Amino acid sequence: MTNTQNILTQHIYPILPPHLSQILMAVPVSLLAKVTEIRIRANQPLVLVLGNHDVMIDVSGQATSQSQAYYCTIQDLLKTFQLLCKNSVYAFEPELRQGYLTIKGGHRVGLAGQATAFDGTIKTLTHISSLNIRLARAIPGCADIILPFVIDSVSRRIYNILLISPPRCGKTTILRDLIRQLSTGKATLGIVGVQIGLVDERSEIAACENGIPSIDLGPRVDVLDACPKASGLLMLIRSMAPEVIATDELGRAEDADAVREAIHAGVSVLATVHSRTISELRERPYIGELVQQRMFDRYVILSNRLGPGTIEEIVDSRLEKIVYACSNEVRECG
Repeated sequence: MTNTQNILTQHIYPILPPHLSQILMAVPVSLLAKVTEIRIRANQPLVLVLGNHDVMIDVSGQATSQSQAYYCTIQDLLKTFQLLCKNSVYAFEPELRQGYLTIKGGHRVGLAGQATAFDGTIKTLTHISSLNIRLARAIPGCADIILPFVIDSVSRRIYNILLISPPRCGKTTILRDLIRQLSTGKATLGIVGVQIGLVDERSEIAACENGIPSIDLGPRVDVLDACPKASGLLMLIRSMAPEVIATDELGRAEDADAVREAIHAGVSVLATVHSRTISELRERPYIGELVQQRMFDRYVILSNRLGPGTIEEIVDSRLEKIVYACSNEVRECG
């Protein structure tokens, strides 16, 4: 059984109606291996996203045209949503307000539908009309290109690194492998394993079960699972004395403040953010201020141009110099 088949069997099929699971079980293994997302929309074809393109699937699990595809029903959405929420929508309202749920294995399920708002704040989502199941995979070695650029050759200090890309470009997967390799150490690069504190706000990076990571992050990682980034970063610095702290998807003012405080405390930071370019990021509130203040030593620009995880550039912010540029080698992440 392949890695993708294992993921589907253990984590995805239990949240789907049986007939949808049967359709996916019939998809050719060669196609399944490339799947990064499963899109379920009311009265629309069942779609599998394969990196930077997608295919529609018929009732026999084969790629097909729109006219021959299996059309997902409102009942398909309702049943999947009930299974996701374990028939208790109220218990999952905090997550629903964010527009996603994270399930066992670190897989994120995005939701769209009718929003219920009060005083301009979203309270919950109802009448779900779309689901996007994003498969999380650990891909050992996907950060190999980046690794030589994350440590100062003289002081041996780990640089403050920011991974930058639009959604679906492999940021989380590469961050996960970067954490694992730094935690383990890399003798060939002179990297001794370092103590890392991880704030996994969305439970995607470590895929914790009862607080224990189900994905290998190496022997020197302490995880705060389902904890808000800002408070979690500072909590780890005070309680676990990490040399490096890591987190995913910076964006809020308090995230920027926590990163700034960590760096001023002498702790290196590994983080990700949604943006296409450094220039675009510089214009954003809060995180843009970190860029303007050069709080990060190096930026890693990712895309899915050659598949998810394409490392376009690594930029040294202090020297304002590109230290690595893509050589058109395909790097695939999930």
